[in-house]
Amino acid sequence: MLRYTAFSSTPDGGNPAGVVLDANTLDDSDMLAIAADLGYSESAFLTAPPEGLGGQEGRTYTIRYFSPKAEVPFCGHATVATAIALADRIGPGELVFATRAGTVPVEVTEEDGKLRATLTSVEPHIEEIADADLTEALAALGWPATDLDSDFPPHIAFAGARHLVLAAATRARLADLAYDFARLEALMHRLDLTTVQLVWRESATVFHVRDPFPVGGVVEDPATGAAAAAFGAYARDLGLVPEDAVLTLHQGADLGRPGELTVTLRAGDTRVRVSGAGTRIS
Repeated sequence: MLRYTAFSSTPDGGNPAGVVLDANTLDDSDMLAIAADLGYSESAFLTAPPEGLGGQEGRTYTIRYFSPKAEVPFCGHATVATAIALADRIGPGELVFATRAGTVPVEVTEEDGKLRATLTSVEPHIEEIADADLTEALAALGWPATDLDSDFPPHIAFAGARHLVLAAATRARLADLAYDFARLEALMHRLDLTTVQLVWRESATVFHVRDPFPVGGVVEDPATGAAAAAFGAYARDLGLVPEDAVLTLHQGADLGRPGELTVTLRAGDTRVRVSGAGTRIS
């Protein structure tokens, strides 16, 4: 088990993930037990690629993600952490990961001795949330509806996993996070959500985000690549940002683990790119 952090160039920032580069002898219960013992929001496990998956030999893998409670279909920060761990061993370049959500290409580059990984999401989409479900989500969070930013309508967004996007009207509202763990977990299971993406807009392209993750057995995820990709699709599809845009998401500062996620949108390409630095913890 390796320990890497994603979306930070220092070990004390970003989101830590466990990485097992050869999980071919492990079964599901083994992987879940390892993830639970480590206690990070997710751990990644690599095995041989499925037959017929394109990609350079030795740089193509099947990847699975486990939280301390359950397997999740896709995890952005563990993908970045794994890509950085591989680049430390086989060098920067192109990688291809087969996930439960689909095929995710990743490019690792090196600049001034620092490694940076960029993942390309599966095809994203967004959907509206029912009024009753939104009311329950706000009740679980302890947020009155008046604390929402009316320019950012609540939606469920998908880019490998499902996330409920809620925008706070103020930074103070985002900073004050004390929610009903069991109540939010129950709603998220019913709606098949991986996290709730809480957002505050600082400027046209800069956002601060937080991600409660009770379904994974973790109060909050420090930096969430899958939710960042989903948010990019949400913001573009609702016309909140241009079709060609580079967004900066700050996450983890409220937890003492600051990280930075870059979300790139390209006109004519519906997929979303999420990039960030990463480094080994131990």
